[in-house]
Amino acid sequence: MGHLPAKTIAATLRGIQTNDFVLPAIQREYVWKPSQVVRLFDSILRGYPIGSFLAWRIDPETSEKFKFYGFMKDYSQFDNRHNPDLDLPQKQITAVLDGQQRLTSLNIGLRGSYAVREKYARHNSARGYPARRLYLNVLGEAPSNEAGLRYDFRLLTDEQIRDSDGDTSHTWYPVTKIFNATNPMDTMQDLAQLGLGNNGFAIQVLGDLFNAVHAKESLQMYEETDQDVERVLDIFIRVNSGGTTLSYSDLLLSIATAQWKERDARDAIHGLVDSLNNTGAGFSFSQDVVLKAGLMLAGINDIAFKVKNFTTENMTVLDQEWDEIGDSLKLAAGLLSDFGLSDATLSAKSVIIPVAYYLHSRGLGDGYRVAVAQKSDRAMMRAWVLRSLIARGIWGSGLDTLLRDLRAVLHEHGQNGFPVTELERAMAARGKSLAVSDELVEDILDLSYGGARTFAVLAMLFDHVDTRNQFHVDHVFPKALLNSKRLRSQGFSAEDIEAMGERRDLLANLQLLPGPENIEKSATAPSEWAAHAYPTPDAMDSYLSLNELTTLPHDAHAFVDFFEARQAALAERIRRKLSSSVATSATVEGDEQLGGSELDAAMEG
Repeated sequence: MGHLPAKTIAATLRGIQTNDFVLPAIQREYVWKPSQVVRLFDSILRGYPIGSFLAWRIDPETSEKFKFYGFMKDYSQFDNRHNPDLDLPQKQITAVLDGQQRLTSLNIGLRGSYAVREKYARHNSARGYPARRLYLNVLGEAPSNEAGLRYDFRLLTDEQIRDSDGDTSHTWYPVTKIFNATNPMDTMQDLAQLGLGNNGFAIQVLGDLFNAVHAKESLQMYEETDQDVERVLDIFIRVNSGGTTLSYSDLLLSIATAQWKERDARDAIHGLVDSLNNTGAGFSFSQDVVLKAGLMLAGINDIAFKVKNFTTENMTVLDQEWDEIGDSLKLAAGLLSDFGLSDATLSAKSVIIPVAYYLHSRGLGDGYRVAVAQKSDRAMMRAWVLRSLIARGIWGSGLDTLLRDLRAVLHEHGQNGFPVTELERAMAARGKSLAVSDELVEDILDLSYGGARTFAVLAMLFDHVDTRNQFHVDHVFPKALLNSKRLRSQGFSAEDIEAMGERRDLLANLQLLPGPENIEKSATAPSEWAAHAYPTPDAMDSYLSLNELTTLPHDAHAFVDFFEARQAALAERIRRKLSSSVATSATVEGDEQLGGSELDAAMEG
């Protein structure tokens, strides 16, 4: 391994422009946040070292065997998160093994843009992700800040720049002009046009930035020339063992991309991840989950992320079966959405893997989601999924071993229906029992509003809820009516207010309500709202019974008694619903409470 002559930032970025510097497929994608970009440029302008880089010089005959990607220039969290594919001519290239995030940030700041979602913007609308370019305030240093930044670099939208017109404390200079400048006089002319030709700070700061980019040979690079791929992979793993831990799924992408014949592995896997995450209200499945599912559904014996498992034979199987694997994962994500789950409530992403394997092994298609003949099977799957999310420690340590055991059970017993009993027996043998204990009941009762497991618990306990529709977790006794100031005005003591505050957000004061009903209910006292929403005695009795509500308090004075009574009732309901021998049939019975035609309509809708 040798040490190359130092280069300027500008020379290195020109090498990126001409694809002399590329990225191997084993590299993870760009993950730096705007604050990291700003900090990098602050360090450069202050003359601080930004670390060395490691590259692999690849001979033409070696480069033909692998896939390479270009550096990101215009990053968008919405629709441009993946590095561009390169079709390189046969030539010697330099692949960056360590330093991608820094070089990409330099490329974005000096040549491109960075788009992230605006606060409160819709996640599925391009308008919510305006492009931001890097600017430097040439009128003064950064305001006092915890990050210790000296210079005022910011990633700003065009709208923010327009809104800053007339601000006498800021003049924003686009950093891209520094890269395009051929000599320091270009920046001086820019300052003259801004009326800052005599501003000492502006002249000094732009002169220093120009020199840092064009004159100072600050980028130190080590180069590996050995063409032995195993050695290079070992180096890559070691240099990437700090910071963001290297995922073996990145290595799999590299090898799969080189070996798949029918498609580009990276595009196929990223495309599937994006598709799954756009299901329903949205999920956040990772590349790792999808690849793990691929290994499992393809029947590869060892599903651990180890290089020895990524053989040509295994990758060929994965390549050939990818379309069917993808269809099963999409169907599984759709079912999880039907169960009322989303990114906010799916506390363990790996649960999708055995669900997808079951669907794949039976050759089930989209019709399974709505077929009336499959409602009992869906109910059993739903019960098992929710219960596995409720119990702690199921999808944590020992995941690969658990998944192999579940695959064996589903392969042997899953051809005629979802084998809940056999699955739970295998899980219990691995120390991952779904059996009900006093500790589990107490743990569930301590769940609170906003927790990821809370929705799963409520959906499991109150299985009359059709989670194909949008349901909100709602406070039975409204939060607004238990405000400390309001309670003090009603004469409650500090001790009483504390007692109500401790109970307010816990499970016994929560229910699932359809979105429109929850909005309508707002801060109305529960007895008053229910009388309006369920005006007949039968409707009221049904609402109270289905939601395990013995009474509805008229005001805050009755809240604690209501809470204690419902908590006791919920404890019994938890034991009854989560008992292995009862949960499945209870879920089916809950579906049937809707009535035949009503259930069919819900499933078909």
